[in-house]
Amino acid sequence: MSSIALPALAPRRRAWLTDLPVLLVAVVWGASYLAAKGITTTQTVVAVLVLRFVIVLPVLAAAGWRRLRALSAAQWRGAGLLGSVLSGIFLVETYGVVHTSATNAGLIISLTMIFTPLAEAAVTRVRPPGAFLAAAALSVAGVVLLTQGGGFTSPSVGDLLMLVAALARTLHVLLMARMTSVQGADSLSLTTVQLGSAVAVFAVLAGVPGTGASPWAVASEFGVREWGGLLFLSVLCTLFAFFVQMWSVRRTSPSRVSLLLGTEPLWAAAAGIAIGGERLGVLGVVGAVLVLAGTGWGRRAAAAP
Repeated sequence: MSSIALPALAPRRRAWLTDLPVLLVAVVWGASYLAAKGITTTQTVVAVLVLRFVIVLPVLAAAGWRRLRALSAAQWRGAGLLGSVLSGIFLVETYGVVHTSATNAGLIISLTMIFTPLAEAAVTRVRPPGAFLAAAALSVAGVVLLTQGGGFTSPSVGDLLMLVAALARTLHVLLMARMTSVQGADSLSLTTVQLGSAVAVFAVLAGVPGTGASPWAVASEFGVREWGGLLFLSVLCTLFAFFVQMWSVRRTSPSRVSLLLGTEPLWAAAAGIAIGGERLGVLGVVGAVLVLAGTGWGRRAAAAP
Protein backbone atom coordinates (compact mmCIF):
# COMPACT_ATOMS: atom_id res chain seq x y z
CA MET A 1 0.00 0.00 0.00
CA SER A 2 2.73 2.50 0.92
CA SER A 3 4.57 1.97 -2.37
CA ILE A 4 1.39 2.93 -4.24
CA ALA A 5 0.68 6.01 -2.10
CA LEU A 6 4.18 7.52 -2.21
CA PRO A 7 4.13 8.68 -5.86
CA ALA A 8 0.80 10.40 -5.25
CA LEU A 9 2.12 12.13 -2.14
CA ALA A 10 5.30 13.41 -3.82
CA PRO A 11 3.64 16.16 -5.93
CA ARG A 12 1.63 17.27 -2.90
CA ARG A 13 4.79 17.45 -0.83
CA ARG A 14 6.53 19.51 -3.52
CA ALA A 15 3.53 21.84 -3.73
CA TRP A 16 3.56 22.28 0.04
CA LEU A 17 7.27 23.07 0.04
CA THR A 18 6.60 25.77 -2.57
CA ASP A 19 3.50 27.11 -0.80
CA LEU A 20 5.02 27.33 2.67
CA PRO A 21 7.47 30.21 1.98
CA VAL A 22 4.71 32.17 0.21
CA LEU A 23 2.40 31.62 3.16
CA LEU A 24 5.17 32.82 5.47
CA VAL A 25 5.34 36.03 3.41
CA ALA A 26 1.61 36.55 4.00
CA VAL A 27 2.18 35.96 7.73
CA VAL A 28 5.03 38.48 8.05
CA TRP A 29 3.15 41.02 5.95
CA GLY A 30 0.16 40.58 8.22
CA ALA A 31 2.36 41.08 11.27
CA SER A 32 4.06 44.12 9.71
CA TYR A 33 1.25 46.46 10.75
CA LEU A 34 1.70 45.60 14.40
CA ALA A 35 5.50 45.82 14.05
CA ALA A 36 5.29 49.25 12.42
CA LYS A 37 2.86 50.44 15.07
CA GLY A 38 5.21 49.24 17.80
CA ILE A 39 8.24 51.26 16.67
CA THR A 40 6.65 54.33 15.06
CA THR A 41 5.07 57.50 16.36
CA THR A 42 3.65 60.50 14.51
CA GLN A 43 7.01 62.24 14.92
CA THR A 44 9.13 59.33 13.65
CA VAL A 45 7.22 58.08 10.58
CA VAL A 46 9.58 59.57 8.00
CA ALA A 47 12.70 58.61 9.94
CA VAL A 48 11.58 54.98 10.35
CA LEU A 49 10.81 54.74 6.62
CA VAL A 50 14.29 56.01 5.75
CA LEU A 51 15.91 53.49 8.09
CA ARG A 52 13.71 50.61 6.94
CA PHE A 53 14.62 50.89 3.27
CA VAL A 54 18.20 52.13 3.57
CA ILE A 55 18.97 48.77 5.17
CA VAL A 56 17.65 46.72 2.23
CA LEU A 57 18.64 48.88 -0.75
CA PRO A 58 22.34 47.87 -0.85
CA VAL A 59 21.39 44.19 -0.87
CA LEU A 60 18.90 44.64 -3.70
CA ALA A 61 21.32 46.78 -5.70
CA ALA A 62 24.16 44.28 -5.28
CA ALA A 63 21.93 41.33 -6.25
CA GLY A 64 20.71 42.99 -9.45
CA TRP A 65 23.63 45.23 -10.36
CA ARG A 66 24.07 43.92 -13.92
CA ARG A 67 20.37 44.20 -14.71
CA LEU A 68 20.25 47.68 -13.19
CA ARG A 69 22.99 48.81 -15.55
CA ALA A 70 21.02 47.38 -18.46
CA LEU A 71 17.94 49.53 -17.79
CA SER A 72 17.18 52.17 -20.40
CA ALA A 73 16.70 55.83 -19.55
CA ALA A 74 12.96 55.45 -20.11
CA GLN A 75 12.82 52.49 -17.74
CA TRP A 76 14.69 54.46 -15.07
CA ARG A 77 12.24 57.36 -15.43
CA GLY A 78 9.22 55.06 -15.34
CA ALA A 79 10.48 53.20 -12.28
CA GLY A 80 11.31 56.51 -10.61
CA LEU A 81 7.75 57.73 -11.16
CA LEU A 82 6.39 54.50 -9.69
CA GLY A 83 8.75 54.98 -6.75
CA SER A 84 7.31 58.42 -6.04
CA VAL A 85 3.82 56.87 -5.91
CA LEU A 86 5.18 54.10 -3.69
CA SER A 87 6.63 56.66 -1.30
CA GLY A 88 3.18 58.19 -0.93
CA ILE A 89 1.70 54.76 -0.22
CA PHE A 90 4.20 54.01 2.53
CA LEU A 91 3.77 57.44 4.09
CA VAL A 92 -0.03 57.26 4.21
CA GLU A 93 0.03 53.62 5.36
CA THR A 94 2.49 54.29 8.16
CA TYR A 95 0.70 57.39 9.41
CA GLY A 96 -2.52 55.37 9.20
CA VAL A 97 -1.10 52.52 11.29
CA VAL A 98 -0.01 55.00 13.95
CA HIS A 99 -3.58 56.30 14.27
CA THR A 100 -5.57 53.06 14.11
CA SER A 101 -5.27 49.46 15.25
CA ALA A 102 -3.06 46.98 13.43
CA THR A 103 -6.17 44.82 12.89
CA ASN A 104 -8.10 47.62 11.20
CA ALA A 105 -5.06 48.59 9.13
CA GLY A 106 -4.54 45.11 7.71
CA LEU A 107 -8.21 44.55 6.94
CA ILE A 108 -8.88 47.97 5.39
CA ILE A 109 -5.80 47.83 3.16
CA SER A 110 -7.06 44.49 1.81
CA LEU A 111 -9.71 46.48 -0.06
CA THR A 112 -7.01 46.98 -2.69
CA MET A 113 -8.04 43.54 -3.97
CA ILE A 114 -11.52 44.98 -4.59
CA PHE A 115 -10.55 48.47 -5.73
CA THR A 116 -8.06 47.30 -8.37
CA PRO A 117 -10.49 45.28 -10.53
CA LEU A 118 -13.08 48.06 -10.16
CA ALA A 119 -10.55 50.66 -11.32
CA GLU A 120 -9.46 48.42 -14.18
CA ALA A 121 -13.10 48.02 -15.21
CA ALA A 122 -13.55 51.80 -15.16
CA VAL A 123 -10.48 52.31 -17.35
CA THR A 124 -11.39 49.59 -19.85
CA ARG A 125 -15.15 50.34 -19.64
CA VAL A 126 -15.88 46.66 -19.13
CA ARG A 127 -18.53 45.99 -16.51
CA PRO A 128 -17.27 43.56 -13.85
CA PRO A 129 -19.29 40.40 -13.10
CA GLY A 130 -22.30 40.75 -10.83
CA ALA A 131 -20.68 38.39 -8.32
CA PHE A 132 -17.69 40.70 -8.06
CA LEU A 133 -19.89 43.76 -7.48
CA ALA A 134 -21.74 41.88 -4.74
CA ALA A 135 -18.40 40.92 -3.16
CA ALA A 136 -17.26 44.55 -3.32
CA ALA A 137 -20.43 45.69 -1.56
CA LEU A 138 -19.92 43.03 1.10
CA SER A 139 -16.34 44.19 1.70
CA VAL A 140 -17.31 47.84 1.97
CA ALA A 141 -20.09 46.97 4.42
CA GLY A 142 -17.53 45.01 6.41
CA VAL A 143 -15.17 47.98 6.61
CA VAL A 144 -18.01 50.21 7.82
CA LEU A 145 -18.78 47.75 10.63
CA LEU A 146 -15.08 47.16 11.35
CA THR A 147 -14.53 50.83 12.11
CA GLN A 148 -17.55 50.88 14.44
CA GLY A 149 -16.37 48.33 16.99
CA GLY A 150 -17.23 50.66 19.86
CA GLY A 151 -20.58 51.80 18.41
CA PHE A 152 -21.58 53.89 15.43
CA THR A 153 -19.11 56.78 15.32
CA SER A 154 -17.04 58.51 12.67
CA PRO A 155 -14.11 56.40 11.41
CA SER A 156 -10.78 57.37 12.95
CA VAL A 157 -8.18 59.38 11.08
CA GLY A 158 -6.10 56.21 10.83
CA ASP A 159 -8.97 54.27 9.26
CA LEU A 160 -9.45 56.97 6.63
CA LEU A 161 -5.71 57.08 5.92
CA MET A 162 -5.66 53.31 5.39
CA LEU A 163 -8.56 53.70 2.96
CA VAL A 164 -6.56 56.33 1.05
CA ALA A 165 -3.57 53.96 1.10
CA ALA A 166 -5.69 51.20 -0.44
CA LEU A 167 -6.72 53.58 -3.24
CA ALA A 168 -3.08 54.62 -3.72
CA ARG A 169 -2.04 50.97 -3.96
CA THR A 170 -4.67 50.55 -6.65
CA LEU A 171 -3.20 53.46 -8.61
CA HIS A 172 0.27 51.94 -8.27
CA VAL A 173 -0.91 48.58 -9.63
CA LEU A 174 -2.65 50.23 -12.58
CA LEU A 175 0.42 52.31 -13.42
CA MET A 176 2.69 49.26 -13.28
CA ALA A 177 0.37 47.39 -15.65
CA ARG A 178 -0.09 50.25 -18.11
CA MET A 179 3.20 52.16 -18.22
CA THR A 180 4.91 50.94 -21.38
CA SER A 181 8.30 52.28 -20.27
CA VAL A 182 8.64 49.66 -17.52
CA GLN A 183 7.18 46.65 -19.31
CA GLY A 184 10.55 45.19 -20.27
CA ALA A 185 12.23 45.70 -16.91
CA ASP A 186 12.82 42.70 -14.67
CA SER A 187 11.13 42.74 -11.28
CA LEU A 188 14.33 43.02 -9.22
CA SER A 189 15.58 46.11 -11.07
CA LEU A 190 12.14 47.68 -11.03
CA THR A 191 11.78 47.14 -7.28
CA THR A 192 15.27 48.47 -6.55
CA VAL A 193 14.74 51.71 -8.49
CA GLN A 194 11.30 52.21 -6.96
CA LEU A 195 12.59 51.77 -3.41
CA GLY A 196 15.58 54.00 -4.18
CA SER A 197 13.25 56.73 -5.43
CA ALA A 198 11.03 56.31 -2.36
CA VAL A 199 14.02 56.59 -0.01
CA ALA A 200 15.10 59.77 -1.82
CA VAL A 201 11.64 61.24 -1.19
CA PHE A 202 11.78 60.21 2.47
CA ALA A 203 15.29 61.68 2.85
CA VAL A 204 14.17 65.02 1.43
CA LEU A 205 11.13 65.06 3.73
CA ALA A 206 13.34 64.21 6.71
CA GLY A 207 15.21 67.45 6.13
CA VAL A 208 12.04 69.58 6.11
CA PRO A 209 11.31 71.30 9.43
CA GLY A 210 8.28 69.92 11.21
CA THR A 211 8.49 66.37 9.82
CA GLY A 212 9.91 64.93 13.03
CA ALA A 213 13.27 63.74 14.27
CA SER A 214 16.08 62.86 11.88
CA PRO A 215 16.67 59.19 11.00
CA TRP A 216 19.99 59.21 12.81
CA ALA A 217 18.51 60.70 15.97
CA VAL A 218 15.74 58.11 15.95
CA ALA A 219 18.21 55.28 15.34
CA SER A 220 20.38 56.42 18.26
CA GLU A 221 17.38 56.19 20.59
CA PHE A 222 16.27 52.73 19.44
CA GLY A 223 16.57 49.92 21.94
CA VAL A 224 16.68 46.18 21.30
CA ARG A 225 12.91 45.95 20.78
CA GLU A 226 12.85 48.81 18.26
CA TRP A 227 15.81 47.46 16.28
CA GLY A 228 14.18 44.04 16.26
CA GLY A 229 10.99 45.55 14.84
CA LEU A 230 12.92 47.55 12.25
CA LEU A 231 14.93 44.52 11.11
CA PHE A 232 11.70 42.50 10.93
CA LEU A 233 10.21 45.12 8.60
CA SER A 234 13.40 45.42 6.53
CA VAL A 235 14.70 41.87 6.29
CA LEU A 236 11.55 39.75 6.45
CA CYS A 237 8.78 42.03 5.16
CA THR A 238 10.90 43.47 2.32
CA LEU A 239 13.92 41.34 1.35
CA PHE A 240 12.57 37.91 2.27
CA ALA A 241 9.15 38.70 0.81
CA PHE A 242 10.53 39.96 -2.49
CA PHE A 243 12.91 37.07 -3.13
CA VAL A 244 10.29 34.48 -2.14
CA GLN A 245 7.88 35.98 -4.65
CA MET A 246 10.53 35.87 -7.38
CA TRP A 247 11.33 32.27 -6.48
CA SER A 248 7.72 31.09 -6.19
CA VAL A 249 6.35 32.48 -9.46
CA ARG A 250 8.80 30.23 -11.32
CA ARG A 251 7.58 27.13 -9.45
CA THR A 252 3.83 27.61 -9.15
CA SER A 253 0.99 29.53 -10.75
CA PRO A 254 0.46 33.27 -10.20
CA SER A 255 -3.10 32.55 -9.09
CA ARG A 256 -1.86 30.20 -6.37
CA VAL A 257 0.65 32.80 -5.16
CA SER A 258 -2.10 35.43 -5.15
CA LEU A 259 -4.42 33.17 -3.19
CA LEU A 260 -1.80 32.54 -0.50
CA LEU A 261 -0.75 36.19 -0.26
CA GLY A 262 -4.43 37.11 -0.04
CA THR A 263 -4.48 35.66 3.48
CA GLU A 264 -2.45 38.69 4.68
CA PRO A 265 -5.43 40.47 6.31
CA LEU A 266 -6.28 37.33 8.26
CA TRP A 267 -2.76 37.28 9.74
CA ALA A 268 -2.93 41.03 10.42
CA ALA A 269 -6.06 40.49 12.48
CA ALA A 270 -4.54 37.47 14.23
CA ALA A 271 -1.38 39.39 15.16
CA GLY A 272 -3.30 42.44 16.33
CA ILE A 273 -5.62 40.41 18.55
CA ALA A 274 -3.27 37.68 19.81
CA ILE A 275 -0.07 39.72 20.23
CA GLY A 276 -1.22 43.33 20.32
CA GLY A 277 -4.13 42.69 22.66
CA GLU A 278 -6.54 44.56 20.39
CA ARG A 279 -10.29 44.10 20.74
CA LEU A 280 -12.81 44.48 17.95
CA GLY A 281 -16.16 44.31 19.70
CA VAL A 282 -19.17 42.52 18.22
CA LEU A 283 -19.61 44.95 15.31
CA GLY A 284 -15.89 44.83 14.58
CA VAL A 285 -15.83 41.04 14.51
CA VAL A 286 -18.79 40.94 12.12
CA GLY A 287 -17.10 43.57 9.96
CA ALA A 288 -13.80 41.67 9.89
CA VAL A 289 -15.58 38.50 8.80
CA LEU A 290 -17.39 40.40 6.04
CA VAL A 291 -14.15 41.99 4.80
CA LEU A 292 -12.38 38.64 4.65
CA ALA A 293 -15.34 36.97 2.97
CA GLY A 294 -15.86 39.81 0.51
CA THR A 295 -12.23 40.14 -0.55
CA GLY A 296 -11.87 36.37 -0.91
CA TRP A 297 -15.07 36.12 -2.95
CA GLY A 298 -14.10 39.15 -5.03
CA ARG A 299 -10.66 37.74 -5.81
CA ARG A 300 -12.20 34.50 -7.07
CA ALA A 301 -14.90 36.34 -9.04
CA ALA A 302 -12.34 38.63 -10.70
CA ALA A 303 -10.17 35.64 -11.68
CA ALA A 304 -13.10 33.63 -13.11
CA PRO A 305 -13.16 33.45 -16.94
